[in-house]
Amino acid sequence: MNIAFFLTPKNEVIYEKPSSTMRQALERMEYHRYSAVPLVNKKGNYVGTLTEGDLLWKLKNTPNLSFNDTSKILIEDIPRHICNTPVLINSDIESLISLAKDQNFVPVVDDNNIFIGIIKRSDIISYCFNLLYDKNEIKSFKLIAT
Repeated sequence: MNIAFFLTPKNEVIYEKPSSTMRQALERMEYHRYSAVPLVNKKGNYVGTLTEGDLLWKLKNTPNLSFNDTSKILIEDIPRHICNTPVLINSDIESLISLAKDQNFVPVVDDNNIFIGIIKRSDIISYCFNLLYDKNEIKSFKLIAT
């Protein structure tokens, strides 16, 4: 199976630029109710993932930082603690599942590391659940029919 089946394309993904401010990220993540967002630079390269934890640690470790001051802090200056490893669009499903078990989403890039979208772990789980459910339905039908 081609992993593109699971792809949420870039134009449907909420992401941030490293040059955005901490406040912009906080507000966007709150609005969309996301706990993590991909970071994409000006050239379109995937450069990492920003998490709520990264923002909280920055807040905790910056004495006297107020919410108003977050508009002065760039995302690129916030240490990140999680590295969501991307996959190439032509990767196999095994590579995807291996990463998805430890990541809420898996960034997808092309051969030039250009960000083209994400694959959400929830989409993979839903697909697998539906496969399992359909197989159980078939087994139940066979048992009833015999």
